[in-house]
Amino acid sequence: MSLTDPTPASSPLAVWTDFGGVLTPPVGVTFNEFADRVGVPLWALKESMRLVGEKYGTDSMGAIDIPLIDEATWSDELEDVLGGTFGIVADLQHFGDRWFAGRPANQAWAAHLETFRARGAFVGLLSNLPPSWDRHRRFMIDDSHFDDIVLSHAVGSRKPEPAIFELAAKRAGLEPHQCVLVDDLEKNVAGAIAVGWQAVHFHDADQAAHQVSRLLDTAAPVAV
Repeated sequence: MSLTDPTPASSPLAVWTDFGGVLTPPVGVTFNEFADRVGVPLWALKESMRLVGEKYGTDSMGAIDIPLIDEATWSDELEDVLGGTFGIVADLQHFGDRWFAGRPANQAWAAHLETFRARGAFVGLLSNLPPSWDRHRRFMIDDSHFDDIVLSHAVGSRKPEPAIFELAAKRAGLEPHQCVLVDDLEKNVAGAIAVGWQAVHFHDADQAAHQVSRLLDTAAPVAV
């Protein structure tokens, strides 16, 4: 989803933020709430997701992030694993609707993103996100907050694969070392660094904003 032409920002940095766990509450919090909501032990829910992902040669979310299967099929397969492997009968239909129910956006981080843009930085969204979940993302934080949006399901690649970082840098019109990933997962941070990006491991909005601001402070201005 390209929202702008790939022209460099006045600051020679592109700040690419993750969505889940960064612009939302921590994923661990949501997992606990969701497990309670559907009446499935957290360990069994996570293990069923891992086993379904393994079937498709990927991790817990890979099958629907690209996607290899749609959300309804994924939910059916999770139910089958829960029942067949763990003896747990569960209804996981409309998974995304129930996952995002009552889940607020991280307004503090959204405000920091606006500050980065005001300083001249390119601000983009770089997320592993199933196609059926994008409407929930738009409801929580709309496209106007970003100069561009790169989603795994739209580009056929996902973090921490090199291809999605290469595409995002190209879309920003900047070199890899001029791109900063802000992400809550260490493997994605490591993946970004491996392809020459800078990265900030997100723990909370103020911590991440402080680190990004320091990078903006030390970045040389673009000659005009």
